[in-house]
Amino acid sequence: MHDIKFIRENPAAFDAGLARRGLEPLSADILALDEKRRALQTSSQAWQARRNEVSKEIGNVKKVGGDASQLMAEVAELKEKIAAADANEAELGQELSLRLCTIPNIPQADVPAGKDSDDNVETRRVGEPSRSNNPKEHFDLGEALGLMDFEGAAKLAGARFTLLKGQLASLERALGQFMLDLHTREHGYMEMNPPLLVRDHVLFGTGQLPKFEEDLFKLNTGHYLIPTSEVPLTNLVAEAITPSEELPLRMTALTPCFRSEAGSAGKDTRGYLRQHQFYKVELVSITTPDESVNEHERMIACAETVLKKLELPFRTMTLCTGDMGFSSQKTYDIEVWLPGQNTYREISSCSNCGDFQARRMNARTRAKDEKNTRFVHTLNGSGVALGRALIAVMENYQQADGSIVIPAVLQPYMGGLKLIEAKRLKAA
Repeated sequence: MHDIKFIRENPAAFDAGLARRGLEPLSADILALDEKRRALQTSSQAWQARRNEVSKEIGNVKKVGGDASQLMAEVAELKEKIAAADANEAELGQELSLRLCTIPNIPQADVPAGKDSDDNVETRRVGEPSRSNNPKEHFDLGEALGLMDFEGAAKLAGARFTLLKGQLASLERALGQFMLDLHTREHGYMEMNPPLLVRDHVLFGTGQLPKFEEDLFKLNTGHYLIPTSEVPLTNLVAEAITPSEELPLRMTALTPCFRSEAGSAGKDTRGYLRQHQFYKVELVSITTPDESVNEHERMIACAETVLKKLELPFRTMTLCTGDMGFSSQKTYDIEVWLPGQNTYREISSCSNCGDFQARRMNARTRAKDEKNTRFVHTLNGSGVALGRALIAVMENYQQADGSIVIPAVLQPYMGGLKLIEAKRLKAA
C-alpha cells in the first residue's frame, strides 16, 4: 500500500515509478480525492469548534434567563453539517484507501525497464545444460514408471491435479525434507507450521486481496486456502511493533499451496508444472529498511544453494519492471534447466516488497533508543517449489532406459536408494 504523504510530497516521482511499470500517471486523481477528504475534515473541525463555542454561549444566556433559541437552532444545524461531512469524509477515505491498495509497488531504481519476460536480465548462470539425445519430459518419464498418474487424479479432483505414487512420492517428500534441513541448519531460518486457512484481512496484508481474489480458493466459512505460506508467515508481525534488535526474523515452512490458476487457460496443461495444489518451501524475512537490500541478496543465495546441492543447471534473472509481481519492488527469479523442454523454467521467485506489505498490515519496528516507529520491510521467496524441483530432477537425471538417478544429496532421505527403476517400482 502506498503512503499518501509521499504522494503529496513527491507526485512526479510517484508517477515516474508507475510509468516504469507501464501505468498512466495517477497522482493528480489521487491528490484531488485526498484534497476533498482533507477539506471535509477541515470543515468538520471548524464546525465542531463553532458548535463548542455556541454551546458555551447557550449556557451563559440561560444563566441570565435570556432566549437561546437561535443559538440552539445553530447548534442543531451545525450537528447536521458535521454528521454529513464526517460521513462523506469516511466514504472518500474508503475510496482513497481502495485506490492506494490496488496500485502496484514502485520498482527500485536498479530494476531494469521492460514490458514482459522477454526484457528480464540474466544475472548469472550456474552449471551446463544437459544436451542428451531425445530427452523425455517428466510426464512421459513418470507415466512410463507407473508413478505419475494424471487420469487417476482427474477422476478425484479434475484437471491440474496429479497423483504421485511409490518412489516418486517419496522423492518429492525427500526434496522437502532436504530443503527444510538446509534452510534451518545452514541458513538460519526458523521452521514454522502455519495454518493453511486464513481470513481475508490476512490476504489483504500481503496484497492478494482485493485485486487478485479470482486466483484464490474461498471456502463457505469465509476462510481462504493459502496460495503460499508467505501469507500467514508475513502476517505474524501484523499490527505489532517488533523491536529492531530482534530483526531480521527469518522463517521457513513446507506447506501445500492452492491456486486457481485464473488466466492460465491453455498454459502447461499437461504434466506437473502448473497445478491447483502443490508443495513449496517458502522463505520469509522481516527486516529493517536499512537491511532489506542485503537480505534480498542473502535470500536469493539461499534459494540458489538448493539447486547447487542438487547439481541442477540454472540461471538467475532480474525481473524487469513489466514482469514484477504486484507487491514487489524488486524480484529475482531462478530458472532451472529442463532438458525435456529444452529450456529454462522458473523454480523460485524471491522478492523484496519494501514497506508495501507492512503498511497494509501496520507492521512496524522501533529500536530501544528511538521514540518513533518505522514500517518493517518484508521479503519472501521460494526455497524452492517441490513439484518443479521434482520435474527438474526427473528430467536432468533421466537415463536412456527411463530410470532416474537420485541426486547424491537426496539419497540419505531415500533410505540409500540410488536409482528409480521402472520394473522394480512397478512391482512395488
